[in-house]
Amino acid sequence: MATAISANKAELLAIANSVASEKMIDKAIVIEAIEEAIQRAARARYGAENDIRAKLDAQTGDLRLWRVVEVVEQVEDYFKQVDLAAGQKLQKDAQLGDFIVDPLPAVDLGRIDAQSAKQVIFQKVREADRERQYEEFKDRAGEIITGVVKSVEFGHVVVNLGRAEGVIRRDQQIPRELMRVGDRVRALILSVRRENRGPQIFLSRAHPDFMKKLFAQEVPEIYDGIIEIKAAARDPGSRAKIGVISYDGSIDPVGACVGMKGSRVQAVVQEMQGEKIDIIPWSEDTATFVVNALQPATVQRVVIDEDDSRIEVVVPDDQLSLAIGRRGQNVRLASQLTGSQIDIMTEADASEKRQREFVERSTMFQEELDVDETLAQLLVAEGFGELEEVAYVPLDELASIEGFDEELAQELQSRAAEGLERREEASRQERRALGVEDDLAGIPHLTEAMLVVLGKAGIKTLDDLADLATDELIAKKRTDNRRGPARSERAEDKGGVLGEYGLSEEQGNEIIMAARAHWFDDEESNGPATGEAADADPAQ
Repeated sequence: MATAISANKAELLAIANSVASEKMIDKAIVIEAIEEAIQRAARARYGAENDIRAKLDAQTGDLRLWRVVEVVEQVEDYFKQVDLAAGQKLQKDAQLGDFIVDPLPAVDLGRIDAQSAKQVIFQKVREADRERQYEEFKDRAGEIITGVVKSVEFGHVVVNLGRAEGVIRRDQQIPRELMRVGDRVRALILSVRRENRGPQIFLSRAHPDFMKKLFAQEVPEIYDGIIEIKAAARDPGSRAKIGVISYDGSIDPVGACVGMKGSRVQAVVQEMQGEKIDIIPWSEDTATFVVNALQPATVQRVVIDEDDSRIEVVVPDDQLSLAIGRRGQNVRLASQLTGSQIDIMTEADASEKRQREFVERSTMFQEELDVDETLAQLLVAEGFGELEEVAYVPLDELASIEGFDEELAQELQSRAAEGLERREEASRQERRALGVEDDLAGIPHLTEAMLVVLGKAGIKTLDDLADLATDELIAKKRTDNRRGPARSERAEDKGGVLGEYGLSEEQGNEIIMAARAHWFDDEESNGPATGEAADADPAQ
């Protein structure tokens, strides 16, 4: 019998050591799993109503089994309680209210009990293994890792990373790249998420950061921080652009990234399946950087609209197709690189646009300010484009225009103010005709013209406005920058309802919160009323 017990002890410890070593988890977790499995088997044998505990000594392998009972005066639950006399038989100094130990004999596990215990241990070990994987990878997002392709399922590639598995989803793969089971593959750890089925490690070969990390491995100056990749954009499998800067005046950032006879950039290109890479010098001056980003096209002029984050680029007629690139690729990558929408046009297009805007603005000033064509054109030539600019510009700035004096400037500002009032009144009438409530007119930052736009979009009450998210209200409209028939290939992003007005996120939040204020007022007014009703005498 002693030999059997000894063998049993050795077997339990051997199982714990083997599993802990194989799964690379703490031995204490495996011991705890074994204890829980034995507890479940004992409850099945002695009754699930018992509070049974098990303890396996990690050093000697000794297994103790007991149930915990409470010493009470009157026994109500015979599984978990004993009277004082029975309690003192188990423990001489037992007192009422004490929880004492009632030793139990070892359990001889049957086939079903053993199978159940095995499942408990497997579940515990699996949970511990998942937690270890998550802890190991959770802080490694942004690193490049090497693995072996384990399987390809529905276009998604499962990669064996050694002690874990990662997945490269179809949209994070380089198009037309063929990966087979057993292939070694490098990828960027995009994110690590804790999910019910275990930690999910998402990898990417299409993300711009993958290219940046590859350059850091090939270019020592980037790894050392002497050269920095300030911006990167990719059309995976086809073309990419990176903007680089050197913090050492003696080192050319573009040359360092290209390497001797192109050795460094070619190493990256090969890893990215032949993706062509344009390496351009980064500049703090947006216009200069845009010119560089549109290489190899030549740029004549750059006009930046900081309010709408748009850049208008004028190129010679013979450079238009080169600047846009095949299927808009060149200008699209340049837009991603600069973080701004880039509109490409020829000199003829730009001239036509300027002439059209000049005529439109001149006509508007003639009508709104009741002035002759010459005076209206003079205002436009001086850079005035909106009625608000005339109304609110400092008087001396308006009077300083050649041919103007202070009296004329005052008259123009007076007429501009009257014109704005007429517009406001016209918008107010239209807004009311649309059924937009007057309550919305008290919301900060909203003009009558904005309320008309809201009314046309079906937003006519405070609740309608309060139900919107900030993005739904103020997000700016984005349009495709490709010319000709190709523009129809991509849908236009309509943006927020008031996207054309350039409201900031802070202003958008204020508008939404002001619209929701009455919800909180209603809650406060309902609170005291409810309290008064509760305090009232039911007999009344």
